[in-house]
Amino acid sequence: MSRFFSSRDSCPAIKNILILDSEGKRVAVKYYSDEWPTNSSRLAFEKSLFTKSLKSNARDEVCPRPPFLCNWGDEENELILVSVLQGLYDTIALLLRATFIDKREALENLDLIFLCIDEIVDQGMILETDANVLAGKVAIQSMDVSSPLSEQMTLLF
Repeated sequence: MSRFFSSRDSCPAIKNILILDSEGKRVAVKYYSDEWPTNSSRLAFEKSLFTKSLKSNARDEVCPRPPFLCNWGDEENELILVSVLQGLYDTIALLLRATFIDKREALENLDLIFLCIDEIVDQGMILETDANVLAGKVAIQSMDVSSPLSEQMTLLF
């Protein structure tokens, strides 16, 4: 008997994307799995994931940028999923013209961050990870059509 795969079965998928501050509190989060049905279960998961990320971090210094984290199933290729996080970080850095992203800057640009996440992942399926492509798509979506054309062109380039 042959097994039919839906596009979701054959495509790498993630369960969530988390951007947490240096204390492990939410900056921006998106869940694509119903594994954590309540807000309290999500907060507990975020805390445990943040604690694990601190243990795996060998640096003694306090990092000013929020940690970018995601969670996926055991069967997923880690290299593809690391490219999701790298693509997210690089896209946000391109859009904000910053070498690192701190919590204040992330909160001030939360709309751009969620647009980035939405362009990278749709219902857990990875769509795109190239920062240049993503930055172009997000810049176009975030344009204010009432703003001067010269300002709109600056956003694109």
